[in-house]
Amino acid sequence: MSHKKLFIPGPVEVKPDTLQACATPMIGHRVPEYAELHGACIPPLKTLLGTKNDIFLFTSSSTGAMEAAARNCAKKGAVACMLGAFSDRWYQIAVQNNKKTAKAQVEWGQAIRAETIEKHLKTGEYDCVLLVHNETSTGTMNPIEEIADMMKKYPDVVFVVDAVSSMAGVKIDVDRLGIDVILAGTQKAFGLPPGLTVCSCSPKALERAKQLPDRGYYFDFVEMKAFGDKNQTPCTPNISLIYGLRHQLDKFFKEGLEARFKRHMDLRDTCWNWIEEHGFKKFAPPGFESVTLTCAANTRKVDIVKWVKKVADRGFIISEGYGKLKQDAFRVAHMADCTIPELKECLGVMSEELRKL
Repeated sequence: MSHKKLFIPGPVEVKPDTLQACATPMIGHRVPEYAELHGACIPPLKTLLGTKNDIFLFTSSSTGAMEAAARNCAKKGAVACMLGAFSDRWYQIAVQNNKKTAKAQVEWGQAIRAETIEKHLKTGEYDCVLLVHNETSTGTMNPIEEIADMMKKYPDVVFVVDAVSSMAGVKIDVDRLGIDVILAGTQKAFGLPPGLTVCSCSPKALERAKQLPDRGYYFDFVEMKAFGDKNQTPCTPNISLIYGLRHQLDKFFKEGLEARFKRHMDLRDTCWNWIEEHGFKKFAPPGFESVTLTCAANTRKVDIVKWVKKVADRGFIISEGYGKLKQDAFRVAHMADCTIPELKECLGVMSEELRKL
């Protein structure tokens, strides 16, 4: 079966050298070699995120770490910021973990503003905010600087951020912004296969976790910290992906972080130019568009499902609109190790198949 190149918002295309790094011969997870491997990943991740906080490596998809954050950080209750499928999921996770949860909610495609969250915090009933930085279903990037400034007025509230489709593609200064917990799966801007989640955790979040008796077993922040201090994980980690992570982090710093973030902006601009030239409009409001993926509104009323299938037949996988947006939008991801020529090749095929429609 011939490989089709992925331009979906995850899993993304993984380069052969990275797959090869993941194929490094296996070691035990309680031997010094594993501690050395784990330990080699932590300082570059701290630099990437601009943080002195603890870094945890969870063997799970991002949803596992989202559940961990709700269980470990919400004592009185959580404010879930809802603007699309994945941020809506965080509300469900919190409720299913028996947390009192408020909806800071806007229409799909809109952005969450600071005042939408603050009206719930002013009540004093909530001590945790669950924010998705980059809503993958709608291509909307929330104004994290504005929200972080507001959060500084509430020092007892734990600020939790899902950066699943932005971390490693967009600069996020965790400590300057005062983010207590930030998490991302490796199958997006990290350019790795799925199955590993990177999470940073502040002393404040750890203190909150210690106050909660029902943190769960697999995703207990206090246990993660105890083992992390020894460059270990409480349970068996995904060693193959951690070999891949070390390899990718080496590549990040070889490229240069600023150059990496600039490349993601250039990829975004290339995609935006294509959208404009072909008569589509961006789904997200101006000023709140994602950098790592473009969600375009189906303003031309084309048969999205048919078009996406035709593009796939030519060897390039793009996404229909997510969930209820299936025929109303389409998404093209431009993150991780994607280059401008690679993106242009995909966009060229999209143009050809659009003309045939």
